[in-house]
Amino acid sequence: QVQLVESGGGLVQAGGSLRLSCAASGRTFSMYTMGWFRQAPGKEREFVAVISRSGSSTFYTDSVKGRFTISRDNAKNTVYLQMNSLKPEDTAVYYCAARGSTYYSTQSDDYGYWGQGTQVTVSS
Repeated sequence: QVQLVESGGGLVQAGGSLRLSCAASGRTFSMYTMGWFRQAPGKEREFVAVISRSGSSTFYTDSVKGRFTISRDNAKNTVYLQMNSLKPEDTAVYYCAARGSTYYSTQSDDYGYWGQGTQVTVSS
């Protein structure tokens, strides 16, 4: 089992940057594929990015490619989401999630563990 706590959200102007962190409890963090999702007001939760257990492979939704970077530090039990060139449409609550499988998934139902979320607001 793993518990996840996100941090790093806030208010930023369009074009700015934020770095989200997700700290995981437990000693088996490296066994989990980690994902970031987001949910804007009135919309369904959507996939943002995923990283493999070793950190060697990543995948992004098209709308964030070239702007966001997911990474992880297994020694620190932490996954990150570096967000650059932010746009107002990136405004959402961002969640990290853990999946106990070596295989990627972009589907939220495939992730068994979730953090509480951190708000990101991008002003125009």
